[in-house]
Amino acid sequence: MNRKVIRFGVIGCGLMGKEFASAVSRWCHLADMGAQPVITAVCDASPAALQWFTDHVPSVKYAYADYREMLSNPEIEAIYCAVPHNLHERIYIDIIESGKHLLGEKPFGIDIEANRAIMEAVKRNPHVLVRCSSEFPFFPGAYQLAEWVREERFGKIIQVEAGFWHSSDLDRNKPINWKRKIATNGEYGCMGDLGLHVLHLPLRFGWRPSNVRSLLNKVYDQRPDSQGRMTDCETWDNATLACEVNSGESGSFPMLLSMKRIAPGHANTWFLSIQGTDFSAEFSTKDPKRVASMPYTSGGAQAWHVADVPYKSAYDTITGGIFEFGFSDSIMQMWAAFCDEIAHGKTSQPLYCATPEEAADSHLVFTAALESNRTGRTVAPAWGD
Repeated sequence: MNRKVIRFGVIGCGLMGKEFASAVSRWCHLADMGAQPVITAVCDASPAALQWFTDHVPSVKYAYADYREMLSNPEIEAIYCAVPHNLHERIYIDIIESGKHLLGEKPFGIDIEANRAIMEAVKRNPHVLVRCSSEFPFFPGAYQLAEWVREERFGKIIQVEAGFWHSSDLDRNKPINWKRKIATNGEYGCMGDLGLHVLHLPLRFGWRPSNVRSLLNKVYDQRPDSQGRMTDCETWDNATLACEVNSGESGSFPMLLSMKRIAPGHANTWFLSIQGTDFSAEFSTKDPKRVASMPYTSGGAQAWHVADVPYKSAYDTITGGIFEFGFSDSIMQMWAAFCDEIAHGKTSQPLYCATPEEAADSHLVFTAALESNRTGRTVAPAWGD
């Protein structure tokens, strides 16, 4: 089978950069993919981070401390960029203007002004494919819920709940990092770091909040720095957003969104629950093999059906359906969607990566949430259309 080889550069060689390298090394896991990513160059300010890639990824030919040198390399066609939020605006714009395709990390700018500057670069370069990292919708259970939405099974929507929770920050002695500082993470706090994961599918389904009432919570005011000195935590740990969605002819429904860095007992839990008059369904990565659904007809029984989901997501793999799907598999599926779109102009199945427009919409929601928290009022996002 002929495959389009896509030569990638990685800017930011931390945790998620390594996950990309792992996905590339397992690419044979995918069946009948018409595209093949190859990591050709890496860039990071840390020599140790670069060393990991040069030691473990044989395809790496170039290692840079300055990302602009990578962008001038004609061998590189696409970039994965995973850097702190305050660096998004400058680096993302430079990548896009260089003509290289970009898969960037959320939130696509430290604030709404930075995001607008990135979006202007996207508009100036329509030939460049720009997408945002969000892997959880590629879990089989999440993919199944999205299929049911596309099939319009739910009838009139009654309520939606979506969230992303983890609890590694429950340890008050965990050293402070850049996500705790407004200068590097931004005022959004946990919303900027986790929020697009939560909003990806609701926005894809057209469920834009018409208003937002937020409750933002800072659990710990201080954490130790690398020398053990107590340092102020400036950003929000947890966010709960009560939203109203106007669905046109079907009326309005409540949508509850939650993003939590301190959710006791949750290692990394993404969930989506949709209640409708004709059909209801829910999925959580807490129990990744199972999806629950409840079809309903007037006068009939209200009985939930809980079934194991087979190992089946957007792109076919060599793994049998009886086996379990995990986080590294969802990352590979996301990367398959991005490479598929580079190679063919569109994905061969309905689920594509989060778009820059969806990231921009998330900024409008987060900005409204900040205002709501400051004023104690319900705030309408400033939708421009």
